[in-house]
Amino acid sequence: MLRAARSAFGKIQKCCYSAQTIPAPQETPNVLYSGIFINNEWHKSASGKTFPTVNPATGQVITEVQQGSKEDIDVAVNAAAEAFRFNSPWRTMDASERGVLLNKLADLMERDAAYLASLETLDNGKPYHVAYPVDIVGSIKVIRYMAGWADKNHGRTIPLDGQFMCYTRHEPVGVCGQIIPWNFPLLMMAWKIGPALSMGNTVVLKPAEQTPLTALYVAQLVKEAGFPPGVVNVVPGFGDAGAALVANSKVDKIAFTGSTEVGLKIQQMSGVGNLKRTTLELGGKSPNIILADVNIEQAVEQAHFGLFFNQGQVCCAGSRTFVEDSIYDEFVERSVERAKKRIVGNPFDAKTEQGPQIDDTQMNKILGLIKEGVNQGAKLLVGGNRHGDTGYYVQPTVFAQVEDHHVIAKEEIFGPVQQLMRFKDLDEIIDRANNTNYGLAAAVFSKDVDKINYLVQGIKAGTVWVNTYNVLGAQTPFGGFKDSGHGREMGVYGLNQYTEVKSVITAIPKKNSCHSLSHTYRVNELDKSVSGTRRQNFRLYQLKKVKKNVFVRRLL
Repeated sequence: MLRAARSAFGKIQKCCYSAQTIPAPQETPNVLYSGIFINNEWHKSASGKTFPTVNPATGQVITEVQQGSKEDIDVAVNAAAEAFRFNSPWRTMDASERGVLLNKLADLMERDAAYLASLETLDNGKPYHVAYPVDIVGSIKVIRYMAGWADKNHGRTIPLDGQFMCYTRHEPVGVCGQIIPWNFPLLMMAWKIGPALSMGNTVVLKPAEQTPLTALYVAQLVKEAGFPPGVVNVVPGFGDAGAALVANSKVDKIAFTGSTEVGLKIQQMSGVGNLKRTTLELGGKSPNIILADVNIEQAVEQAHFGLFFNQGQVCCAGSRTFVEDSIYDEFVERSVERAKKRIVGNPFDAKTEQGPQIDDTQMNKILGLIKEGVNQGAKLLVGGNRHGDTGYYVQPTVFAQVEDHHVIAKEEIFGPVQQLMRFKDLDEIIDRANNTNYGLAAAVFSKDVDKINYLVQGIKAGTVWVNTYNVLGAQTPFGGFKDSGHGREMGVYGLNQYTEVKSVITAIPKKNSCHSLSHTYRVNELDKSVSGTRRQNFRLYQLKKVKKNVFVRRLL
């Protein structure tokens, strides 16, 4: 969801892209695809219904999109199941060829990057100069990374006792239902389809109803890249379409990114009818811990970015900023001044740091929680209201004197609202940081390595950043503890979510030691011919030799 590349991320913070770095946006991109994509063909909804997708910067309708329902989902699942049929073209394709197709898809996304970024900005409201390097370039990097793994995730030969040969096969799970959110539409699509396709699965993807346009465009690129029919299917729609996908017994796995509330329902539904594999990346209320020894100017900027990035619509946002007592007052003052300077406006303007919230529902939820924070005694220092009267903008908002029991300190606001909280010692802050049902991410800012390591060990979160925030990439696993979900996305850990491990054990007439057994065999044979001190010394020599070799291999 975030900084797909560290170099790009550094530029995001500075907001200083050159014209050569980022091409000019298309402020009114043509919407080319708004249908339902099944079997590499475009369809209208079975019900004949459509729904509007809205530009959050203006509140105006961009276009009407076909509204998928259970009937459409079932057709898409059948297509995916047929594509996954034993001996189908997709199942018999070389793994390396799957990687070639994924790289072709990345090439096409790269070709159309400016259009995709413009479409994302139009449909989602995020600033174009962020959408291009983070969402689009980040998505391309994910697809390419997963393409490289297509023929490198494989089983092992296992030295099973007895006259047997044993090996494992890594096989695709099957038909994968994937439900993605509206805050990073294209990036979340890449996070889902990349590992699934790399490992040989087929996909039925339901994009968020607020932001379906980039997913639908990339569906056409999937066809252009040469993927067989039925391998990737995209069905836009509302919650009933997602529920139908989870309920379909031909679906083998569900991957969902979204709220904890919906994630809990999906987990329950995934055990009805057939037991589906699930990967759930859910909500967060992440602690960002600032110790007194930091460079306060840098820490203020990082904490500002950690909360306000993407209009605050980030599941791992640093939405509980804990500041050590001795620097708290200065940190609050500097944070308020930084929020006052934050530029809110047209997301196609290169100077804009903050665009609109996704829709009026989200905007009103944020404003309601701000009001609740004031009513409970938190001190509102800046912002707190709607920005302008067109679109769904919220002023950058900062609260001080926030207590752990306040609603704004417990609920995921998902908006540009920073809460600054005071703490005094390390054990206190570990308890307070963990006093939540969430466990998605956290951060520690300090120069003291011992304190950093102590806090990292104590915090219950899937990702802990140290002296930085929101750094993610295709290579690193991402996921949560507790109610923030289970399973991991990205990296090798993410690939494992899309494979089944099959053990194959075959009886053989006679087994001779393989390379992995040769060392043990030689030592055992020596045991039969020597005794006493000589045998013990030889064993110690061999043990030291093995340890030395392991060390050398690690260095290499």
